[in-house]
Amino acid sequence: MNQTQISVNHKQIGYRIKEVREQNHISQAQLAEMTDLSVSYISHIENAKRKASLESVIRIVNALGITVDELLAGVQMNNPAAYQTDIDMLMEDCSENEKRFIYELIKASLETMHKNGWELASSDRHR
Repeated sequence: MNQTQISVNHKQIGYRIKEVREQNHISQAQLAEMTDLSVSYISHIENAKRKASLESVIRIVNALGITVDELLAGVQMNNPAAYQTDIDMLMEDCSENEKRFIYELIKASLETMHKNGWELASSDRHR
């Protein structure tokens, strides 16, 4: 049986937990209380300094009112929205001018690719 090595991006999982927690206006202390986990453990998960156990992930998603699927959206390979979280993380500390500049670069790159009919090779072809 041919098994493919799958790596879990704990940084993205932590980012998604923080993102959903903040969208729900829940502090780390509140989430810790809701999940019976420590504030430092929540912080370490959000900053990918520790890997959340499956039990902790289940406690967290239940407290946040989301499913594991919703937590992992954007973390899974071959997900159409896979890069949105990465882009959000890259731009997190950017000024508004830097964000606009990056947006214009991406837009110009796509326009050039489409105008010239350029296609990037799919990674599926190289497996």
